[in-house]
Amino acid sequence: MGILRFNYRSQALEGYVDITLTYPTDNLSYYDMRKERRHHSFPGAPALPMYERGMKFQTIYLIHGGGDDDSLTYRYLNAEFYAQQHNVMLVTPRMVNSFGIDTQFHVNYGTFLTEELPVVIQTLFASSPKREDNFIMGYAMGGNVALGTAIRRPDLYAACVDISGGIGMTVNTETLKGELAQGEFPLYAASFPAPETIDGSGFDLYATGRAQLASGAPQPKFWILSGQLEFVRSRIKADAETMKQMGYDVDYLEFEGRNHDFPFWDFAVKYAMDQLLPLKNSPIYPEKL
Repeated sequence: MGILRFNYRSQALEGYVDITLTYPTDNLSYYDMRKERRHHSFPGAPALPMYERGMKFQTIYLIHGGGDDDSLTYRYLNAEFYAQQHNVMLVTPRMVNSFGIDTQFHVNYGTFLTEELPVVIQTLFASSPKREDNFIMGYAMGGNVALGTAIRRPDLYAACVDISGGIGMTVNTETLKGELAQGEFPLYAASFPAPETIDGSGFDLYATGRAQLASGAPQPKFWILSGQLEFVRSRIKADAETMKQMGYDVDYLEFEGRNHDFPFWDFAVKYAMDQLLPLKNSPIYPEKL
């Protein structure tokens, strides 16, 4: 697997940002192995598909949790290995504790994630620009980032996987307002505005979702995953139930004995790639774009 830590100046964030990308390079050959054998290979090993100019990959935007950065996802999870198995590209931007929104302190992480980042990734790297080839997934805070982003911008992603996303954006607007009013999570105050300003704003995910559904535009498929032992399990499940009532195509999956921790998130990322996301498991060659 090829891995790259890319740093550039973001206009949306008005500063430099780190992004980790992975490419499934282990399953590619720079020469035609059907015609000749070079280097060491096991007897009877199948010929690998070749690098080809203009080839692209399906892409998963994999969002890290609160307090983490883009590197921790690959140090604490085996996401790179799982992506290699499925020939898919991963993109993990550093989101700090932003909840993936345009924050009240005027650092626009929502704009960065939905407007700037896809253009940069699809221009500079071999990421397919087709909606059907793009997915968003996250764990913990990143799960809420994935959920909120996919609801706000259904044109960007074919599917969304929210893993343990019980802190941050929610389709249950009254829940968010109550959490802000109680001051239960101090980091909220640094990103979200006052609770009385939420209704009808860009932070009102319920209103946003209803408008998106009413538009008749294609919506992503949603999976919401929770561990049975998670302290935010009821909030996670409530998001799935409300989305189902709204009319979204959403499945809620709860895993017995699992908690709000990296062992569960590692399992869930693998499960999503193996069982949930519609991955092609191969590069996309120019004639198929």
